Amino acid sequence: MPELTIVRRSGEEKVVDAASGQSLMEAIRAAGEDELLALCGGCCSCATCHVYIDDDSLNRLPPVSADENDLLDSSGHRTTRSRLSCQLRFNEELAGLRVEIAPED
Repeated sequence: MPELTIVRRSGEEKVVDAASGQSLMEAIRAAGEDELLALCGGCCSCATCHVYIDDDSLNRLPPVSADENDLLDSSGHRTTRSRLSCQLRFNEELAGLRVEIAPED
């Protein structure tokens, strides 16, 4: 399984093996990270799964959809590295991805 590095809000890092094919949100939640609320369950309707992607990996991700962009605009913590983890499929191509859980809005 590909590895994923999760950075908690405290700055503590955790490296986990994540199953390919699941959303990044599901992988983070499966790793026991309850800081990522994901209140809508991955329906792209709440932005509570907001994460920051490491700069080196941004170009490995698909473009932001219009819906994802609108939800990210509602966050006071949006940066150029912002993505909604429910909208990203984790797979072998993303092995080594490092994500930081964004501050709560």
